Amino acid sequence: MIQDKSNTIADRTYSIIFDLLENNPQGLPWSELLKKIQEIDPSLHPKTINGYVWKLVEKYPDKVFKPSNQAKVSFV
Repeated sequence: MIQDKSNTIADRTYSIIFDLLENNPQGLPWSELLKKIQEIDPSLHPKTINGYVWKLVEKYPDKVFKPSNQAKVSFV
């Protein structure tokens, strides 16, 4: 992934999340998603990543969902 310095941390994080979910249409467990984001961009602080993943369904309800009984994130 080529990082553009003009992108915000949120832009970079959400871009990584959407790339990962596109490549994993069955969805990803929460912990695995966090781990993969950290592997792709180690400059992102783990608590920052967790915050963006936590807000993901609220911010993009038309694109992703998290089943209420699972710690998993998937595309709609």
